[in-house]
Amino acid sequence: MGWNVKKIKDIEDEVDQNEKIKRKRWRSSECLIRETKNIYRKAFSETQLLDILGVETFKNGYSYHCISGGDVDSLSFLKVILRQQKLEYLLFSTWCMAADDVMAIGEWLENGTLKKIDAYLGEIFQRSYPMEWKKLNEIFKEYNCGTISVFRNHSKVYAGYGDKYAFAIESSANINTNPRTEQTCITIGEDIYQFYREFYSKIKSFI
Repeated sequence: MGWNVKKIKDIEDEVDQNEKIKRKRWRSSECLIRETKNIYRKAFSETQLLDILGVETFKNGYSYHCISGGDVDSLSFLKVILRQQKLEYLLFSTWCMAADDVMAIGEWLENGTLKKIDAYLGEIFQRSYPMEWKKLNEIFKEYNCGTISVFRNHSKVYAGYGDKYAFAIESSANINTNPRTEQTCITIGEDIYQFYREFYSKIKSFI
């Protein structure tokens, strides 16, 4: 009986310790709580997206929620921002990335649409997408535009600023082309840009 009681106590202590670890991990996560004015849009082609979101300059303090299907990929939402302003700085986070999108970023750096950029990639990127990895590194070296970080990453975020406003784009979509329905939110404001900038700047890259 004494052994059983001791064994149960050991198990209870282990459970308590695991719960403390879980709570500690939970507290280490970050969450931004803020009030915004929301606008909702639906789009089923990139042209339609550009038309419904690019007709006027985004407003500070507003969030633009989009549900999309068909020919609307991740970079389509960044293009809306770039129609309104050139960017002094951009960070992007994605699990994977398509070659066409790598080339688009290179073109924007070449023509001055983007000045500085940091990339945050999933751990699969280097081995699963070797050509895209090679080209992205070549572009970053050519333009000396920022850093590339690789870590256990599945987040899909853009955050940056230009001469008109700062912003963040949060999406379910990786930076590649696919026909799936995806949800995306564009939020305009300095605080949400700084929120992501601070988080990603502390990432320790595998490479």
